[in-house]
Amino acid sequence: MQQRVIFSADDFGLTPSVNEAVEQAHRHGILDAASLMVAAPAAADAVQRARAMPGLRVGLHLVVIEGPAVSPMNDIPDLIGPDGQFPSNQLGLGIDYFFRPSVRRQLAREIRAQFAAFAATGLTLDHANAHKHMHLHPTVGRMMIEIGREFGLRSVRVPAEPPSVLAQCGTTVGLGDRALHGWTGLLRRQVQRAGMHAPDHCFGLAWSGHMTQDRVLHLLDALPDGTSEVYFHPGVEQDATLRRLMPDYEHGAELETLLDRNGRIRALLATRESRL
Repeated sequence: MQQRVIFSADDFGLTPSVNEAVEQAHRHGILDAASLMVAAPAAADAVQRARAMPGLRVGLHLVVIEGPAVSPMNDIPDLIGPDGQFPSNQLGLGIDYFFRPSVRRQLAREIRAQFAAFAATGLTLDHANAHKHMHLHPTVGRMMIEIGREFGLRSVRVPAEPPSVLAQCGTTVGLGDRALHGWTGLLRRQVQRAGMHAPDHCFGLAWSGHMTQDRVLHLLDALPDGTSEVYFHPGVEQDATLRRLMPDYEHGAELETLLDRNGRIRALLATRESRL
């Protein structure tokens, strides 16, 4: 089996810093794809940039936790607060999404609204995933797939990061990492039953916010066969929003990795060209 690598960026539209980083990394670096937060403060700027970069594959970064909703509060009163934001309580949301019928109806309404907002941009829907990987929740995953299909969705990220590869890269692998990898099988089965596609592997969970060039080079050396998505959180600077939401992330370092100014990643990929 051959290897394919997809380099992607999350949180497109969150801030101008992220949008500028995505543009630089695509125009001058190795970035293939980006996932758009359609209700985020800088979403309009992200869409404008994406329209000028037809080679950038853009998907929906579904937000159903710790972020802004598309729908007004009157439409989804059990999901968001007066500020229009989803809460950050992952456990509480997970319980509500599974057990409360009224919440599930509102959740479906909001997911549909986010897909519709993406369609309104005129961009081609390349893929979908969810902020904080909330589509690993069986209810969120099912709704994202079923509603997304109506909007032409064909590819979904399954955040399956093989523990064996992390171990080869020198990262300590715990029981939680193995349990999470096993849990992703449910989402993969949902994707397969819908006739959609997903990368075989996904990297960026264990090192989230710290995808430095050395780490990515080690990863590429240990890359398994199949299609691997390697995702990043780049930014040209850590602005106030990024400091508040992700204070320990190395947004600038991740941008430098994607720019690959010294060509080390491109050179490594070239030596493996027959397998890519």
